[in-house]
Amino acid sequence: MTEKQKLTHLDETGAARMVDVGEKDITLREASAEGELHAHPEVLEALFSGGLAKGDAIASARIAGIMAAKRTHELIPLCHPLPITGISIGFEHDTTRSCAIMHATVRVAARTGVEMEALTAVSVALLTLYDMAKALQKDMKIQNIRLRSKSGGRSGDVTFA
Repeated sequence: MTEKQKLTHLDETGAARMVDVGEKDITLREASAEGELHAHPEVLEALFSGGLAKGDAIASARIAGIMAAKRTHELIPLCHPLPITGISIGFEHDTTRSCAIMHATVRVAARTGVEMEALTAVSVALLTLYDMAKALQKDMKIQNIRLRSKSGGRSGDVTFA
């Protein structure tokens, strides 16, 4: 492993550590992530139409994703608490692939990025959809959670296919 490839969350002895970002500049940063919930067409219809006994699944998942992004540092041990400036959550109903696609974009002015916050928002929002529809289908699949893009910071702007 080269010096550039060194894992930043490990110290020289291999012990876990929180990265010191105190010397980094405060910059505007943004990260976008997405993921999918695959389910039977009638389950997805119920999720998107508000036809569940538990209530509006999309609204609940949106709030859950926002809350999760704000609390990522409490869930992922080595993440920094960040002054998030904005979170947007969106859902698409892909009838061709029989899935709900969830998107999250998180923004911050800070010394470190918000990739983990965007990924956490997606994960928890999809888990919320699963929870709200599990009475209708137990074998739904949460898949393809991934970072789509990030901007700001030393590594600049990156978009992933």
